[in-house]
Parts: sequence; C-alpha cells; structure tokens
Amino acid sequence: MRNQEAGSGSASRSVACHDGPRWPTERAGRDVIVAQFGQGRADLMGWALTTGDPLADAVVEEMHALGRPVRAALHKGLTSGLASLTDSPPAVAALLAQCESVPGYVDDELLDRGSLPFFSSPAPAHAISLSAGALVRIYESPSIAKVLAITGQLLDGVPRRLQETGKWVVTAMLPGSLRRGEPGYVATVQVRMLHAHIRRLALSKGYDPEVYGAPINQVDLARTWMDFTLTSYRAEARMGWDRTSAETASLYRYWWYIAHLLGIDASLVQGITSHLAAERVDELLQAVTGPAIPESSRLASATLEAIAGDLQRLARIPTRVGLPVLYALTRRFHGRLAAEELELPRAAAADAALGPVIRVIGRRRVRLRREPAAWHQRQERALASAREAVGGPAEPTAYQDPDQSPPAASGA
Repeated sequence: MRNQEAGSGSASRSVACHDGPRWPTERAGRDVIVAQFGQGRADLMGWALTTGDPLADAVVEEMHALGRPVRAALHKGLTSGLASLTDSPPAVAALLAQCESVPGYVDDELLDRGSLPFFSSPAPAHAISLSAGALVRIYESPSIAKVLAITGQLLDGVPRRLQETGKWVVTAMLPGSLRRGEPGYVATVQVRMLHAHIRRLALSKGYDPEVYGAPINQVDLARTWMDFTLTSYRAEARMGWDRTSAETASLYRYWWYIAHLLGIDASLVQGITSHLAAERVDELLQAVTGPAIPESSRLASATLEAIAGDLQRLARIPTRVGLPVLYALTRRFHGRLAAEELELPRAAAADAALGPVIRVIGRRRVRLRREPAAWHQRQERALASAREAVGGPAEPTAYQDPDQSPPAASGA
C-alpha cells in the first residue's frame, strides 16, 4: 500500500491466493475482498494472511536447535552490530542484515526529531490511548485473541503485558533510540522475536492456520501498527491532545522505520503520512480481520481494569472513578457498535462529565501552541519524564529476557 494505496506487494513475495496456502476459513472470503478492493489487494491479503515473519521465525528454530549460543549471538548482534560477530548462526546473520539495511527515508532528522510530536501529550494520555485505544482494538482481532487463549496468556499477566507494551513504545519513541544498538532499536527487534516465539508456541499447542491464517501474520502485524498510530493518535485527539498535519506525518514516517524493524512488509504501511491515508489501508485490513470473539471481550475488560489501576498511580484517579471514564472513552474511541460487541458497559454519567474536561484540555493546548518557548518546555519535561520512566532498574520484560520459555504474550 505504498503511497497511500494497497499494491500488489514487493516482487520478492509469492502470491498465496492461488498456489500457496489456502485462504483462511474464518476471514472474509477472497471473493468479497476482490469485489470491494480489487484483485491486486486481495492477492496481497492472501499472502499477508498466510505469512508470519520468515526471518525471525528461522532464528527461533535455530534457538531451539542450538540453544544459548544463538541467543547470545543475537543479543551481541543487536547491541554491537552484525560485524561484531564471528561465525554467526545463519538465521541470526540474515535477520541482522535485514534490520541493518536502513531504508532510504531514514536520516538523522527522522531519528533525532521525527518522534518529538509524541511527547506533546502527557504520560496519562499515552497510557489511555495505548490501552483503551490501541490495545482494545488490537484485541478485537479474533486471530490475536485466539493466539493468546491457546498459549495460555489470555488473561494471565494482563497488567504486566500492558506495562511492557507501554515501556516498549516509549523506549522506541525516544529521540535517537532507533539507531543501531540503542535501546529502542534493541527493544523493537526483541518484540519482533517475541512474536516469533509466540507463533511457534501457538502452532505447537494446536493453533490452526487454516482458520485464521498464520499466527501473528502480516495482516495482524500491520493492523497492530495501525492501532499504535491511527487509533492511538486519534484517541489522544478526542481527549483534546490533537496534532497538526505536519506533526502527524512526522510520526507516521517514524513508524515506517519501526515497522521495518518489526518485520512488517513495507508495502503494507510505508507511504502513509496522514490519518486519511491510514484509514484507507486500515479499511482493507479490517475487512479481512473478522468479528470479535468472546475472548476479545474478556481481554478488553481486563485491559481497562488494569489501566484503571495505573491511572490511580499516574494521575491519582481512584479506580471507582477511572474505570467508568475508561468505559466512556473507549466508546468514544471505537464507537457504540464496537463497544457493544466487546460487551463493555455504558457510563453515561462519566461520558457527560468528559465533554467539559476535553474542551478545557483543547483550549489550553491551543494557547500553549501560541507560545513556542512554553510549548518546547512542556515537551522537554515530557521527554525527561519518559527517559526516567524507562531508564530505571526494573525486572526484565518478556521481550528482553532471552531465557524465558515460553515467553509471555505481548500486545506489542
């Protein structure tokens, strides 16, 4: 979907709709996608539904065959580069070579300043947009919910998964953090590897790829990318923390590179620079995702309950107040039908109270934009707070711990 449109994909891919794996039975039928979006996009979706991440998956197989030396080589390669390795395991070398093949759009300006608009919103806004916004919609996907259920991670560890996802996003967004060997680069490839571990685990526990497609396939990955960008930033705007078109374009470009490091095929997301362009791509991804399943509802409820506890810590909002507010915001973010499909309760009183608060936030933001020095100072404070939050000592996350087996599933 380069240049804001879905294309037929890169020449290196083989189209899976006719000669490859069969179209998954619980996705919208191929004929439906052809009728709505055309044969080229249907072919791309056929490939994307049946493809995970061959490079990362090969590394996981090497790990299971050869053990700790492969894990050690990957860790050293991520922190010090492929050139630092002697006699590298072949799959590790291939993965690192792809990660280190920096796309042409990546330059110092993107790495050092491209993510700055992210820090024009405070930490509680990010916490809400990533949970009630991004993660709730990610969990609407029946294939992702099914993977979590099969691997025993549906409800176990939801608070930890939420915190780890937030830590990864903030780490990746810190200016300069996506340079090779820096924390955001390392963490993002570690998240990619976590997905590969989960794919293997799901298949070993009976996940049927003929039903929903490959576990954590390219459609799932691209749709998740949309939720960390389109869904999350739209959610912040609906809370009063909007961004200009230039700020939005900068964030999307930054996320192109995150997609590269996550193993998401460039044709699915590269070229998107606006919410309107993202919506056109997301419409196709959503069309093949399918309706939510009961597990999705349970995940959404558990996620909102977990973030309500975090808001009590971050913003001193009591859970008895925060949870109805989150229900109301989720309905605003995703619409009435999605909220009802996820069986989330209405919170009319909280929703009525939100309107005046959001208008005040919006007016303050407009005034702050008129004072560049104050705007810059606010952004620097947010950056300092983010660095402090992710830089302190903490228990290793599921994506950081190379010896954790099986790995905890992640929303990232």
